[in-house]
Amino acid sequence: MTTQARTLSEAPASTTDSTDPAAGAAIGDGSANANWLNRYTDAVMNTFGAPGRVLVRGRGVRVWDADGKEYTDLLAGIAVNCLGHAHPAIVEAVTDQLSTLGHVSNFFTTPAQVRLAEELISLTFPGPAARESRVFLANSGTEANEAAFKIARRHGGGSRPRVLALQDAFHGRTMGALALTYKAAYREPFEPLPGGVEFIPAGDVGALRNALGPDVAALIVEPIQGEAGVRELPAGYLEAARELTKAVGALLIIDEVQTGMGRSGAWMAHHLIAPGVVPDVVTLAKGLGGGIPIGAVVATGEAATLLGPGQHGTTFGGNPVACAAALAVIETIGSQDLLGRVERLGSAWARDLAAVDGVDQVRGRGLLIGIGLTEGLPPAGEIAAALAARGFIVNAPRPDTIRLAPPFILSDDDARAFTTALSEVLTRALSEKVGS
Repeated sequence: MTTQARTLSEAPASTTDSTDPAAGAAIGDGSANANWLNRYTDAVMNTFGAPGRVLVRGRGVRVWDADGKEYTDLLAGIAVNCLGHAHPAIVEAVTDQLSTLGHVSNFFTTPAQVRLAEELISLTFPGPAARESRVFLANSGTEANEAAFKIARRHGGGSRPRVLALQDAFHGRTMGALALTYKAAYREPFEPLPGGVEFIPAGDVGALRNALGPDVAALIVEPIQGEAGVRELPAGYLEAARELTKAVGALLIIDEVQTGMGRSGAWMAHHLIAPGVVPDVVTLAKGLGGGIPIGAVVATGEAATLLGPGQHGTTFGGNPVACAAALAVIETIGSQDLLGRVERLGSAWARDLAAVDGVDQVRGRGLLIGIGLTEGLPPAGEIAAALAARGFIVNAPRPDTIRLAPPFILSDDDARAFTTALSEVLTRALSEKVGS
């Protein structure tokens, strides 16, 4: 969505109680956060840098830090907590399953695992391809992409050593998924990575056509590149990618880790962006478990048969607790028409955000929104910090972009409140720029 407008349409408010569970707690002087952060520094590896705050509880779209300060969570754990925090459906499903059977390993299966695989097939391939589809359940998005990479390696055996990925892609940080991730700063400290991966310009059909050949095993793409600043592939690209990969016998892998499970306003973003395109492999995670770690690979046709016994596995993947959570997410999204809610709120909110002074462009679909800032403003990280000080959690995937990926239950009032806060923060930044 690249859009401009001035009104936010009415839609049903959140059905989840957002009452402050820390009611009565005084806002602290920062000492509780500081104490925990000091202990964090002494105990936790410095792989993420210093955390901004210590969060201690959440309810609906609200979270509270160790000093009692309240925030509206518009990041949702980076598109994970699609139903918000402590949603009763997830709490009940996890509690019931854990009180019955928590873990069995993959020497066995469980009804929850089988039911989830069936649901994911029907959601991912809602047509004839469902009949020849299969699912591998993992614990995260990077693990799902690792499995997809291994499927690509198996495709064609040694005669197809090349795998194509897009510039600005992000597919994870484990070694195989990292090899598919474009940013040099992520990859170079860990080279040599698994070989054969080549990066081509995103959205360039000509470059794709020139790169493809009978020695290519697969092309992997995100329909909307989140870490690139929430940038959707241009119209027609996925259709061309399907046609061209099929012509040379290569697999088309669509990474829906961030965009899938309703985030775009459809179960899969590629269903919206390129209706009718049937990929060979789709990877999922993030919103799938609503906060419980789970990932999935959904494959169809030959790709669904390429990994045999002993060729891949996981101890925790497909465990009944994570599967129960995912089933609760799917049932809740469906029964409460949250796909429609995401589409309506996302479209209206994007138009409002585009009308804010200092906003250059609004990108994305549904409730995955990238706010492009006008040139000359402070870096997006500073804007995000200013918004956090006002009680809104967002993040900055690039120096010129603020990313929003809130729970699907976000109310209109909360969206309006953020738009007002963003306008005030950017107005102040613009006035300071003029004053300097």
